[in-house]
Parts: sequence; C-alpha cells; structure tokens
Amino acid sequence: MRAARLIKMVLLLQSRSSMTAAELARELEVSERTITRDAQALSEAGVPVYADRGRTGGYRLVGGYRTRLTGLARSEAEALFLSGVPGALREMGLEDASSAALLKVSAALLPSLKDASRTAAQRFHLDAPGWFAEPRTPELLPAIAEAVWDDRRITARYRREETELERELEPYGLVLKAGVWYVCARVIEPEQGPGSAPRPGPGPGSGPGPGSGPGPGSGPFRVYRIERFTSAEPAGDRFERDETFDLPGFWADQAEQFARSLLRATIVVRLTEAGARRLKHTVDPLSAQEALDAAGPPDAEGRVTLTLPVESYDVAYTQFLSLGPEAEVLEPAELRKRFSDAAARIAAYYIDTATRADKGC
Repeated sequence: MRAARLIKMVLLLQSRSSMTAAELARELEVSERTITRDAQALSEAGVPVYADRGRTGGYRLVGGYRTRLTGLARSEAEALFLSGVPGALREMGLEDASSAALLKVSAALLPSLKDASRTAAQRFHLDAPGWFAEPRTPELLPAIAEAVWDDRRITARYRREETELERELEPYGLVLKAGVWYVCARVIEPEQGPGSAPRPGPGPGSGPGPGSGPGPGSGPFRVYRIERFTSAEPAGDRFERDETFDLPGFWADQAEQFARSLLRATIVVRLTEAGARRLKHTVDPLSAQEALDAAGPPDAEGRVTLTLPVESYDVAYTQFLSLGPEAEVLEPAELRKRFSDAAARIAAYYIDTATRADKGC
C-alpha cells in the first residue's frame, strides 16, 4: 500500500513543477504529516525530493529527475494500452501521435511486459456505433479536434432544421456517443463587448447548458452534433480554458436533461412482477426506476400501479406492446382503447388461425 503511494507521489511531482503538502495529501488521500514522512522516505531512498519552506513552498523534484516505467504491473501495463481507442483516435487525426506514444511506452517497459499491447488487444475491442447504424466520420472532425487540443476559437457554420447559422465557439471537448461525434463548446456572443453579460435564453445546441463561466463575451456551454457543421475555421486566437469545466459531468447532465426533455406525456400502467422487471428495458431506465420507487405495494393479484412519463402516446403504444399481457394501460382512456383494440385483433387473428388449422385449411 505504502509502496504504491510513494510511486504515485513521485509521478505527481514528476508531472508538476511543485506541489504543496496539502495538495499531495488531497491527491493521495492521506494526512500532511504522512506526506512529510513519505517525502523523507523517498529522499532516503535516493529520490531527490526537495522541500521549499514558507507559505508558498512545497515539494518538488530536483535535477530533472525522471522515473522509468519499470514499476508497472502486468494489469497496469495492459490497462495503459486499453486507454487508447484506435478508431476514435484515427477519426480525430491522432493515430500517428498515439502510435508514437505507445511505441515509447513499449520501449520503456520491462522485457516481461513487452507483450502487454498484444494481450490487451486480444481481450478487449471497442465497437462504438450502435447496431444497424452505418458509422460515419464527420468531415470536419479532425479540424475541430485540433481546435479542442489547441484551445483555439473557431468560427463554425452548422445546419439547424432548414437554416444555416454561424457561431464563434470555444471548443472544450469531444464526445463520441453511440457512433455519433459531439463537441461541447462555449458560445461567444457576437453582439456583446468585453465584460458584457451573456445573452439570456436557449442556445442553438441540442440542449440547454448549465450556464456560462468567466470571460468577456462568454455565453453558455452548448452541445453540437459535428456532422451538422458545414464549416469550421480557426478564429485566430486561443482562449483561456475554464479549468473548472468538467467534461464528463457536463455531458452526463446534458444527456439526462435531453432524455427528460423527451418525456412530455404521462400514462398510468399496471404491471405484473415480470412486467416490472422488464420495464427498465422498455422505457427510459431512470424514469422507470423512479416510477417503480414511487409506486405503492402490489395489489391482490401481485400487480403494481404506477404513473410513468413517456415521450408520447404513440411511442408508449409501441413500447408497451412489447410487454404483452405483463402490462395493462389504465390511463389515458384513448391509449387504453388502442391497446384493447390491438388485443382484440390479435386474439381474433390467433383464434381464426387455430380454427382454420383444425379444419385442415
């Protein structure tokens, strides 16, 4: 346990010019007193850890000290090779850089770990696109990816319904979801001067962002589907990245908001035990779980009645047909009648088929 912590401490100091005891304690989840003891142990072991005293002091490595990757276990080495997604890197135009980096890592590994890249590739493969969908790489993805890595503003034109709009964007991050590429970007409001407040109201992305951050003329963060871009040109200057921006957290919030924004109708349904188990595989899983949690106890027949948000009555009709007799729609009346009519047609068809089979037709 301590050996792993000491290695992580060296790697942290190797990646940064200096870190305070408080920063190291927070990263390593130990006390500052433990950091002091660990620094002394590293120094005694020959690792040149130097402590700067004073309010602005901290720990640093001196003499350009670098550790080699000889402390990696096999599972760690294999996980390192799994961290690169070849298809996504290729589409972003980073395949050559990734290959060069992996070659350098391979060269630094112990002889016993030289086969880590091969064993990892034999055991895991990521196929990002969904089933029955032809994967397409947006033509402008490499240009937008370059702007993301370079923190460079872009002037982009994109299609929204029947119109084409132009925006100046600060592209913060890329997301690959089910074979579709998105860019999360901050909108630069064109009509605002430095220090002006962001323009209120919804933006042109696929969903509302959580708000804007600091910076002159900064608007909200938005999500754009890259295949809808018709042009993306560098705007000439780099932007100062808001280091508090959390790409995974932002995407999770946007995805949840988008999923919930689709649920614009409500139905009341009664489910058997089997129907309740299958509900999360039929409708939005989060909404299904919330509805099940809010439902009362089962009735005398073992069925639970719950109120469920759905995208529309037409969508609900298609979804709940798959549950067959495990679900009974109670409200609204018009949707219940559709299921009643469908059940009658299905029953009549099977009865007619069975009758004709009995008669040898």
